[in-house]
Amino acid sequence: MGKVLSARDLQKAFLAGANQLNAKKDLINELNVFPVPDGDTGTNMTMTILSAAKEVAKIEGGSLKEICKAMSSGSLRGARGNSGVILSQLIRGFTKELLEVKEADSIVLAKAFQRAVETAYKAVMKPKEGTILTVAKGMADKIMELSLTEEEILPLLEKVVAYGDEVLKKTPEMLPVLKEAGVVDSGGAGLMCVLEGALRSLQGEKIELDLEFKEDSGVSALTGERKSRGEISTADIRFGYCTEFMVNGDHPFSDKEVEKLRDYLSGIGDSIVCFSDEDLIKVHVHTNHPGDAFEKGLTLGYLSKMKVDNMRLEHHEVLIEDASRIAAMEKLEEQPKEAGASKESEAAEEKDFGFVAVCSGDGLRDIFLDLGVDQVVSGGQSMNPSTEDLCAAVEKIHAKHVFILPNNKNILLAAQQVKDILEDRSVSVVPSKTIPQGISAMISFQPEGTVEENQEGMEDSLSMVSSGEITYAVRDTSIDGREIHKGDILFLGDQGLLSAEKSISLAMKEGLEKMGEGEILSLYYGEGVTEEEAQALEKEILEYMPNLEVEVHAGGQAVYYYLLSLE
Repeated sequence: MGKVLSARDLQKAFLAGANQLNAKKDLINELNVFPVPDGDTGTNMTMTILSAAKEVAKIEGGSLKEICKAMSSGSLRGARGNSGVILSQLIRGFTKELLEVKEADSIVLAKAFQRAVETAYKAVMKPKEGTILTVAKGMADKIMELSLTEEEILPLLEKVVAYGDEVLKKTPEMLPVLKEAGVVDSGGAGLMCVLEGALRSLQGEKIELDLEFKEDSGVSALTGERKSRGEISTADIRFGYCTEFMVNGDHPFSDKEVEKLRDYLSGIGDSIVCFSDEDLIKVHVHTNHPGDAFEKGLTLGYLSKMKVDNMRLEHHEVLIEDASRIAAMEKLEEQPKEAGASKESEAAEEKDFGFVAVCSGDGLRDIFLDLGVDQVVSGGQSMNPSTEDLCAAVEKIHAKHVFILPNNKNILLAAQQVKDILEDRSVSVVPSKTIPQGISAMISFQPEGTVEENQEGMEDSLSMVSSGEITYAVRDTSIDGREIHKGDILFLGDQGLLSAEKSISLAMKEGLEKMGEGEILSLYYGEGVTEEEAQALEKEILEYMPNLEVEVHAGGQAVYYYLLSLE
């Protein structure tokens, strides 16, 4: 190989990396140890990279530019789940640095690693250390250091990959949740699989490629994912206000302007995301003085999309981000990728608004269709639809503007990438993280309103409903010192794990008591629950909460016995 990486080298390495991840995806899924697992980090990352690999494999004798374009576009369209989207952004950033060269030397590769990290960090609103981002950043910093003295590509990459493994081993020390479970970060492990496979190829190892996704024979066993966020306490929150806004200008912002703003923000807070896109600057910062951040932004242009959250009041949401998801069982995977069809033919007159919603279960599908959703994409926590799936749904809708309701935290990033792909369509994402939030958003929609008014109104509605989920633990573990046993019934709410009992009845009672006040409780029972059982539970609830109005609906969702909302 020598001192440069050729187009052929990159092609072989990328395909080998994809092949390695495909072979190891089940092990990556198994790293996600938690009583309420998704078990899908390995699956999502694999489906993302295989989408790109199949495009790359088609190229014969292509240039470095052609290989890079196939890697970037293929991963972007195939991106699934948070881990898959982050991987796609790493690939996208890496390839951008190689588009204008015929071969890549050590300096170019170092810049590509750095650009990959920068692009991925920009895609994540609240980057958390101890994750795939940390592993990627560690390697980017290492290759930048080594490239100054090491010109040979192979020994350079060998040292970088070895250092990446060292960073990965340290992730449990960065995130308490990983340490508690005794595992390293699953996303970081997936990234190292890719790079280790690529390195083996560059070392001359003959690798038999298998780029067809193989279903995990143990999907229904629900081996799970532990996400990258751990529980925090208010005492750990140094800066109390999560502040977001956009600066709009009448000219493309220069790197100097953006850097100056970023430097100012670093003096008043942390967790900073600040980047420009032509005449727009996106800002995210944790600070104790949101007004100061707004004032600084106003010196560059006018502000929009302003948002301030008190994190000391909302810190409890972190636990649910880790604990409230579980893998769908085999039946979910057997469902057609899209359920429901457009209510109007494509030949019909273009309407003002259209809607795409993600959910699983015939009952929930019908509820969303009745509320006015045009396309329902089948999916959930462990079977995340790809960006391309969501694009296909949008393209079937004959409307001036389309709203996407992901209804799951792990689908948000994939949904947000639809706008990057469908540049000729007007699309926005309502960041619904649960089914009840999605339903609430649809109910709040005003046909006579503008796009902006409805976007704001639907987002505001998300906070008007408290969500809950009842499922079961698939393994023994502990949460925050609380012992959880396999088979325990778990009640998960916006505040985290609210109850762990031996029966649905007991879990429901304790969970509702901790859930907060409300007047209307909506119960959506899953595929494993009969109507009679749901009605019996309704009567129980009314015995200890007689002032509550209870509505029971057939949801048909897998895994969760009940989804519920309290308003």
